[in-house]
Amino acid sequence: MKTENPKSKPDVLQFSTKDVEIVKEEPLFEGFFKMVKYVFRHRLYEGGWSKLIEREVFERANAIAVLLYDPKLEEFVMVEQFRIGAMSNPYSPWLLEVVAGIIDAGETPENVCRREAQEEAGVQVKQLTKALSYLPSPGGTTERLHLFVGEVDARDAIGVHGLEHESEDILVHRVKVADAMAWLEDGKIDNSATIIVLQWFAMNKQKILDIWSNE
Repeated sequence: MKTENPKSKPDVLQFSTKDVEIVKEEPLFEGFFKMVKYVFRHRLYEGGWSKLIEREVFERANAIAVLLYDPKLEEFVMVEQFRIGAMSNPYSPWLLEVVAGIIDAGETPENVCRREAQEEAGVQVKQLTKALSYLPSPGGTTERLHLFVGEVDARDAIGVHGLEHESEDILVHRVKVADAMAWLEDGKIDNSATIIVLQWFAMNKQKILDIWSNE
């Protein structure tokens, strides 16, 4: 255990590894996903250290999600697939989503966007703009999600896609921008990456078009 006097308050913008002490790290499970149990403590705002805390953490690689957009047709290319974690969804566990995928070792987020657009929707990304990145659920998982908007030709989007060895069964949809925004407002789109990138698109549409027209 550390014995030095703690600083009075951690600065959230100036994180230091000295502000957190990992006492124990115990692997619990490793399959398609990985779970690790951590025993740790951290500095308190009012000074001193927290008591020892135990948490199970879902260790997952970082990922991308890309909103595929055809500016000529004013359409998004979106995908629909079954999600086991959405069995309680009041509409259906088959969710309408943006294309997404895990970033493997040696890959860049941009490369994964282009690969997943082809694998999941059968389209080629012409131009790609970074929106933002965020932590989907930092209380329980390490994953960071990188969001992009990519230009595509929606006329190429048709059929069912996915990798057989990953048991993917992905239906591609062409969705009018107005329809997607209406579904977003009605709550019919309720997965975080799709909600966030659609909202970001609505706020930054003209900026995206300006960037693409100059490239």
